[in-house]
Amino acid sequence: ALAGKNVLFMSAKNENYKTVGASVALANGQKLGAETADDINLAKQLNIMLKKDANVPADSIVMNIGTAAVGYGYEYVASTLDRIRDAALKMADADLQMPILAPVSIDTWGVKESSASEEDVPEWGNREERGIHMEISTAAANLVGGADAVILRHPAAVAAVKKFINELV
Repeated sequence: ALAGKNVLFMSAKNENYKTVGASVALANGQKLGAETADDINLAKQLNIMLKKDANVPADSIVMNIGTAAVGYGYEYVASTLDRIRDAALKMADADLQMPILAPVSIDTWGVKESSASEEDVPEWGNREERGIHMEISTAAANLVGGADAVILRHPAAVAAVKKFINELV
């Protein structure tokens, strides 16, 4: 049903990359999300295995190296994005030149700033607004840091990030 629609399927991981790669990229010609922990070596290793062991074309791979909400370990995400982009561009490492997708919504809506009730912390204000702001700030950090795309949940966050991107280009 999705033949020729240019769909990105998530996620090929170390434990299932051959099956997912064969069924998604090879059999159906779709794009494949390569999901690893926030680590340059794991990302590169999975990309190599997808290309060599599963015969997935490099232009069908999108890296999902994970993310974290700002203030919750995001500094490590930022350094991983830096190292991946540095290796891909400066060192011409073809195994790291795939686009990067950051699934922002999962991490941002689970932190206390987004999930604590207004009754528990009234001084923080509206819970939904806090979640939107956390999603926007994390998405912006990922995009500026080197991610090519982000996954967002709230329509207001999508609109704000779209505006942000348009103002950058």
